[in-house]
Amino acid sequence: MPKRILVGTVTSDKMNKSVTVKVERKVKHPLYGKIIRRSKKYHAHDEENAFKMGDTVRIEETKPISKSKTWKVLDTVHASKGEAVEADLEVEAAAGSTT
Repeated sequence: MPKRILVGTVTSDKMNKSVTVKVERKVKHPLYGKIIRRSKKYHAHDEENAFKMGDTVRIEETKPISKSKTWKVLDTVHASKGEAVEADLEVEAAAGSTT
C-alpha cells in the first residue's frame, strides 16, 4: 500500500526532532456548495531540526514513531523568508514627535 504524502506549512518547531505541520484542503459544503477550507495539524519527525517555522514542506506517513508522531518530513517545497523582527517603538515615536 502506498504511503500518503501531504503538503503543509510548519507552524511550530519548538520541539526537539519534531515539527507541527498544518495541512489545508478545500472541500465543497454539502448543502450550500461553497468551497471552504479545512485544516488539520500533524506532528512530523525532523531528525536534523532543519525545518523552521513558515516553511512549506512535504510529509510522508510512516509507522508510529511516538504516541503522536506517525509522519516524517521529506523535504522543503518552499522556504520561509525568516522570522519577523519587532520594531523599536521608542525610536519611531521620538522621530515622529520632532516633526
